[in-house]
Amino acid sequence: MKAAVLYGREDLRVEDVPRLPLQTGEVRVRVEVALTCGTDLKVFKRGYHARMIQPPALFGHELSGVIEEVADQVADWRVGDRVVVANSAPCGVCFYCGHAQENLCEDLLFLNGAYAESIVVPSRLVLRNMVRLPDGMAFRDAALTEPLACVVKGMEDLNLQRGQRVAIIGSGPIGLMFVALTADLGCAVTVFGRGTRRLEQATLLGAAQVVDIPRDTPVTEVAKAGRSFDAVIEAVGQPASWEQAVTLVRRGGVVNFFGGCPTGTTISLDTGLIHYSGLTLLASFHHTPATIRQALRFIEKGLIRAGDFVDGTCPLDELPDLFRSMAQGNRTIKTAVQTGVTPSAK
Repeated sequence: MKAAVLYGREDLRVEDVPRLPLQTGEVRVRVEVALTCGTDLKVFKRGYHARMIQPPALFGHELSGVIEEVADQVADWRVGDRVVVANSAPCGVCFYCGHAQENLCEDLLFLNGAYAESIVVPSRLVLRNMVRLPDGMAFRDAALTEPLACVVKGMEDLNLQRGQRVAIIGSGPIGLMFVALTADLGCAVTVFGRGTRRLEQATLLGAAQVVDIPRDTPVTEVAKAGRSFDAVIEAVGQPASWEQAVTLVRRGGVVNFFGGCPTGTTISLDTGLIHYSGLTLLASFHHTPATIRQALRFIEKGLIRAGDFVDGTCPLDELPDLFRSMAQGNRTIKTAVQTGVTPSAK
């Protein structure tokens, strides 16, 4: 079958790879829709991810599809079932799993390989983080579940309230999902970001104000709104915007360092500002089985729709070119990758 394989920094190839036989408890899912995402772009540019993927490895992790093969000892799943598959599953037995922190599981099992004609789902994911799609849900909508689940986790950590003023740094897919959820909650949302199309979409999703940051201009030179926000969400993953986030929040406010920065980077913070302003600083990571299911409910409700986030398609064979374009500053939001089957509405 055809699949995208990451070999290292900006070295992505589409190759014929063997269809591995299923082991006990596994299923094979035909990929109907796979989506690009900011995390995959970071991995493409860096050549690896310390926790999620070490090359050479199959690539991609946002998908929905149809079960096409079931191994022995798989209960409750049948060939033809429509599913969304998360990109990880916790062990369920470690300290963190026992304290409702499955995102921090000591043995978190990751799954990559969405950019392919099919994917083998390990038994742990089959048991813990593969979910049946509601009747009528489009595959493109369902494929948004994994990134949305991370945003749901961030929202839970923030515990926002209606009427609060929220600043979101970043207008990529994650930033836009935060816009949709915070606006639906009734917050007054300001977005600091780049890209006319993305900022227009932020307004459509409910942002009350957008601030366009010109390319190659540091956030610190542009975001001069003052310390007026109850909560600030950093959704870029750059040390400079982490530092800027702290300067935007009011006394007693909360900052969520949501965007993951490159390994080994550091930031400098004004300890007096943090201490005497009584700031709460937190960092949300990944998702849990509960937020995967909550995300799917938000999608079923219509709060998050592929039409607001997926603004292009790409054949699997052209995926390396697409990632090179994204690395050079392509401002698309998300692209649906055609993996060998025609992406279906159902």
